Amino acid sequence: MYEPIRTKSVHTMAAAPEVPHRSREEELDIRLAGQLTALLTVTDELHALVTREDSGPVDGAAPDGAALAAAAEHIAEQVARLSDGHYPLRAEPSDGGSPSRAESLHQRAHTLAGNALAVATSRGDAAAMALAAERMEAHAAPLRDLATA
Repeated sequence: MYEPIRTKSVHTMAAAPEVPHRSREEELDIRLAGQLTALLTVTDELHALVTREDSGPVDGAAPDGAALAAAAEHIAEQVARLSDGHYPLRAEPSDGGSPSRAESLHQRAHTLAGNALAVATSRGDAAAMALAAERMEAHAAPLRDLATA
């Protein structure tokens, strides 16, 4: 009545020992390092925006460029810890853009810090959780100030 199947089904799991598999912890490390690297890029952009010589005080930007530089270094240290001691490549911040970009950069940084906090919580990494929560709070304050202005 039915002809027997003569080939392997594409739906069965093939046991291929040559394919490397990562553990859940390794996957979370990679994901957390990626989120923190993205946060580092946005932090560097904000720092460049705040410390531009040709601009005065920037509305919505963190008032202290030194605090952003210190935060960027802490983020880079966490990425290096997660990446077996390899510090992340840092992009050169863009020169263009108006000071009005600060609000969108803070919003993006807040979102990335929230994503990093979720992954760090899932991973159980207290240092990364503290850093992500600190960065969320730091980027939420300018957003609250802009909302009330």
